[in-house]
Amino acid sequence: MLSLFTAVMVSSYLYQDRIKSLVEEVLMTNANKMIQTYQSTPSADLIPFMQNVSGISHTLLQLYNKDGKPILAQKEWPMQVDPHDIKQVLAGEKVRHFDNVDLAHLHMPPLPLVGLPIQVDGQPYALFVTMKQNPVENEIMNSIHVTYMIILFLGSLLIVVAARYIVNPIVRLTEATKRMAKGTFDLELPTKRKDEIGVLTVSFNEMAKELSKLDRMRQDFVSNVSHEIQSPLTSIRGFSKALQQKKMSEESRHHYLTIIEKESERLSRLSQNLLRLSYLQQENHPLKVSTYRLDEQLRKVVIALEPQWTQKEIEIDLQLEPLTVHADEDQFYQVWTNLLSNSIKFTPAHGKIAIEAFMKDNQNIVSITDNGIGIPEEERADIFKPFHKVDKARDPSVKGNGLGLSIVKKIIDIHKGDIRVSGKLGTGATFEVTLLQ
Repeated sequence: MLSLFTAVMVSSYLYQDRIKSLVEEVLMTNANKMIQTYQSTPSADLIPFMQNVSGISHTLLQLYNKDGKPILAQKEWPMQVDPHDIKQVLAGEKVRHFDNVDLAHLHMPPLPLVGLPIQVDGQPYALFVTMKQNPVENEIMNSIHVTYMIILFLGSLLIVVAARYIVNPIVRLTEATKRMAKGTFDLELPTKRKDEIGVLTVSFNEMAKELSKLDRMRQDFVSNVSHEIQSPLTSIRGFSKALQQKKMSEESRHHYLTIIEKESERLSRLSQNLLRLSYLQQENHPLKVSTYRLDEQLRKVVIALEPQWTQKEIEIDLQLEPLTVHADEDQFYQVWTNLLSNSIKFTPAHGKIAIEAFMKDNQNIVSITDNGIGIPEEERADIFKPFHKVDKARDPSVKGNGLGLSIVKKIIDIHKGDIRVSGKLGTGATFEVTLLQ
């Protein structure tokens, strides 16, 4: 409505301004022609002549004598001119006005007016010419006004329809977000739209799917952690009670104490991983950055894990170029330890693990490849998420809490690096880490 009102005002202003000058020029031309026509007809009397041409082509004439009195009879369109304008014209000046014709008593809008001096037999006269209201023009203006009203009605109707088309999906999104805020993540809003709202709906569905997956992972993690904690605690409690018995051989006592020690270490590792992940997820935590040899660090990790890979008689193939990095040495020691430990866990006995370190395109690249059971392609997008465990693809006898790769990914992200996994299911997996030089 505001746009339509503005359009009417602007168009009316432009129309009136343009028509004003055009009508004044037409009236001035017609008045001059009337005077020239009268002067070219010597036998014509002034008053009858002007009386006859008045009303032609929707023009209205009035002639004033030297005393300022009107001398033309006008019954249908009586016209009264400002006496000051009459004096000016009788004095030989020309008058041009757009709104000086007094037709208020006829409930008519202001009309244009021009006044020209004329001399007849040595007597001065003032000829004023204006324009009658044209019924055709009035009908056109009425039609324009009706058109404006139709445009207003149809435009408002279309705006209401468009608003419902836009608002309804937003209302559904709002309701869905309220349900999601209450913990309901299993949501999907159908949409076939390709505009911004359609893109927003698709993004919402993807977010809901990820949150639902994360919630399930969280629930699984709580269940797994509860089991991981309860299982060693049960063992520790049971063997502690057994140790309280007086009649027990030294060998059995040593065996029970060894089990208690291993279960305690298991609990310690779980708590350390949880604390480490929580620490890494905090923003603005300090990094102890230093410059060191990456290839030497990888050799130290291989040597530190030697008991694990020698026990399974795994062959380690090292292809390490001399590389220097600028990073947190302790955190990356954890990265290589976690990745190599995973490869050792899921590589069968007498298997092979290849570790490569080289530079490519001014980037340091480290790849660890095993010939184990591999990772399903549909699981690769989730293996770096906290609490995720590929239970169906992994050996159920292998223990873990699903935090190792999450810690790896977080450390690499903090250092602005990248990690990718590849390989085929059943033939092994390759973890490739890319670091800036």
